[in-house]
Amino acid sequence: MTTDARKVQRVYLLLTVLATLSASLIWGVNTLFLLDAGLSNTQAFTANAFYTVGQVLFEVPTGVVADTRGRRSSYLYGASTLLVSTLLYVLMWRIEAPLWAWALASVTIGLGFTFFSGAVEAWLVDALDATGFDGQVEDIFARGQVFAGAAMLIGSISGGYLAQATNLGAPYILRAFLLGVTLVVAAVTMHDLGFTPQRGKSVRREVRELLGASIEAGWRNRPVRWMMLGAPFTFGASVFAFYALQPYLLELYGDPNAFGVAGLAAAIVAAAQILGGTLVPHARKLFRSRTSMMMVALALSTVGLALIGLTHTFWIALVGISIWGLVFSVHTPVRSAYVNGLIQSQQRATVLSFDALMGSAGGAVTQPLLGRSADVFGYGMAYIFTTGVQMLALPFCWLAKRERASSDPIGAAAD
Repeated sequence: MTTDARKVQRVYLLLTVLATLSASLIWGVNTLFLLDAGLSNTQAFTANAFYTVGQVLFEVPTGVVADTRGRRSSYLYGASTLLVSTLLYVLMWRIEAPLWAWALASVTIGLGFTFFSGAVEAWLVDALDATGFDGQVEDIFARGQVFAGAAMLIGSISGGYLAQATNLGAPYILRAFLLGVTLVVAAVTMHDLGFTPQRGKSVRREVRELLGASIEAGWRNRPVRWMMLGAPFTFGASVFAFYALQPYLLELYGDPNAFGVAGLAAAIVAAAQILGGTLVPHARKLFRSRTSMMMVALALSTVGLALIGLTHTFWIALVGISIWGLVFSVHTPVRSAYVNGLIQSQQRATVLSFDALMGSAGGAVTQPLLGRSADVFGYGMAYIFTTGVQMLALPFCWLAKRERASSDPIGAAAD
């Protein structure tokens, strides 16, 4: 690896740690925060669904921003938007705002994250190409996942116990501060390499042209299309499964005020993410293709979800969480390498944003439905329904495997 490529990797890892640390401070308590603001389970997951609606609405436009104005600009817009929307969340918690206000604020948070999605991956892959990187890109993604897992482990535990020691709004205040730090660091260290933003052109024309090219490179690219069609089910299942852990574990634990235990759920997922990232290079040796690896990971992670739903014991639920988080963490970087290997540089951020849009669309539909099932049948049955949702992604992975894409064989590099 060249010196410049190592520098790119260091910047990527630093930004990954800062962004994940700031975000994860609330991941262990977010559902509890919404319930404490006076919302029911159905309303809380509906508010979360509006977050994914925001991602659906803005994924492609913000991906176009990354392709026309630059990946760095997109990242800075995202950090700024998240900082403001996080402070808005605190205000609404204090005044016990109605559901429609939470919906608007959640859409804004979704907008902030869409500036991130696609832009960072596209920046990394292009910068590595420009600096002579000749290794396996999923190894870099996996390393980023390990660092993100470590940041999530620290953030989720800290956020849970900070809320327990003070109040549920404190992790959000700290999150806003860290987002400000992230904004400054990104402005100083992140520069577009291997990609020239198309500044000075008509944004409307560029949106139209890039969308057309991205549809050609993404939706009409059959292997990528199958991955996109599976995304609503994997994302829709995982986002509910993660956020429902907070109240469900407190229910199994028997203490509704043990917010540190709720943070523990996110911490276990983070630890599984760290281990999963380190296992990717070793697990890869057991497979000839990335799609086979993804299919096995999806099937095993579904077993973990089923175990969470079937048990009435706190400690067995933790085992199920560990299985689900570990195997799904192996799946994620392999999928990223597969998709990136089929996309050209100039449309990369937009296609990746469209891919994220498909996942967000699934989350927008499943969260209110699964939240309602938790109100009616309980969290255990809601997790059983979640396993069914995730299993629907397997046929699309199998269809992608049949395409014999150039990025499918283990060892194929990203474009």
